[in-house]
Amino acid sequence: METAYSENEIFENRDFIKHGLRENEFENCEFRGCNFANADLSDVKFFDCTFSTCNLSLAKLTKTTFRISKFRDCKMLGLHFEHCNLLGFECSFYGCNLTHSSFFGLKIKKTLFSNTLLQECDFAGADLSDAVFEKCDLSGTSFENTILERADLRTAYNYNIDPNLNKLKKARVGLSGLPGLLHKYNLEIDQDS
Repeated sequence: METAYSENEIFENRDFIKHGLRENEFENCEFRGCNFANADLSDVKFFDCTFSTCNLSLAKLTKTTFRISKFRDCKMLGLHFEHCNLLGFECSFYGCNLTHSSFFGLKIKKTLFSNTLLQECDFAGADLSDAVFEKCDLSGTSFENTILERADLRTAYNYNIDPNLNKLKKARVGLSGLPGLLHKYNLEIDQDS
């Protein structure tokens, strides 16, 4: 199959479920309102691309390349980012829904998650050093053997992170986040005093 290359293009309201993208390469492209749900994105390369209001839920990401990719207001349920091509992997997420997605074992330092639903996600074994979780809902999300050194969790909420099972050196948390770090001790924390 011949590789198709697209550069500096805008794709609007396209349904990529019917027309596969295998072995395609996109550079500096924008995808607006596109449907990738359940699509096979194996071996597709996205360099410096932006996805806005797209649905990528349950897309197959085997060896998919995301380099400097931005996702805005996208539905991204059940994605397995650990199956991506990890060389140069770099993404940022703004207002997205990543519920049930997995970042298992990934080195995703400095990743920005802003106003994003990260419910029931898997960050076990991931390196999230210097990551920012700005106004993110982390309820039910798994953190085990996760490196969160210098991570910014000040405005994140609904998380349970065991400091004994994760590296949290110099992580930034707000007072409202302390119960999420002390959950296993079953303490009654009075935030009004």
